[in-house]
Amino acid sequence: MSNLSLVKPSLEYLPHYTAALERGWSPDNIRKDEAVREQLTQIAENPARFVASQDDPDALGPPINLPDGSSVQRLPEFHRSLWDGEFCGAIGLRWQPGTSALPPHVLGHIGFSVVVWKRGRGYAKTALALLLPHAREQGLAYVELTTDPGNIASRRVILFNRGRLVERFRRVGAYGGAEALRFRIDL
Repeated sequence: MSNLSLVKPSLEYLPHYTAALERGWSPDNIRKDEAVREQLTQIAENPARFVASQDDPDALGPPINLPDGSSVQRLPEFHRSLWDGEFCGAIGLRWQPGTSALPPHVLGHIGFSVVVWKRGRGYAKTALALLLPHAREQGLAYVELTTDPGNIASRRVILFNRGRLVERFRRVGAYGGAEALRFRIDL
């Protein structure tokens, strides 16, 4: 196990997060560069509001814009930064209150991304293991994570944390309709 911890986003850590975005890291594996531009703009406009938006367990934030341009109601969610003395990436949890099921437009409960310059250290495996107790606290019986079939690193992270493949599927049109894998981790 590494010396990795999950830290709640704050103004103290924001310069590290911003620097990673500026170096080309994206917290969004689907919207990538578009998400980077959006977040840098939000940070520049109102750093405190951006930090607050990263921890929204009551779903008080604005609707979510999907990649196809449509808009949906926000789910409760929170994000944590991966920290080893420096910013290493991010992991987030989203859920639908009262059920472990997710609406069709939500690909999974958990998303994670490690900065390129910190990959290969087991940080994603550790971050996912550290986040699972928080999912249990939300009353979830399981979490689902999705990945591209060719993303071997993400598959290993999920399998390491007791994930099991439950289906191959086509993403909804809002996400391009590409083939994906859905894994489930029982809590």
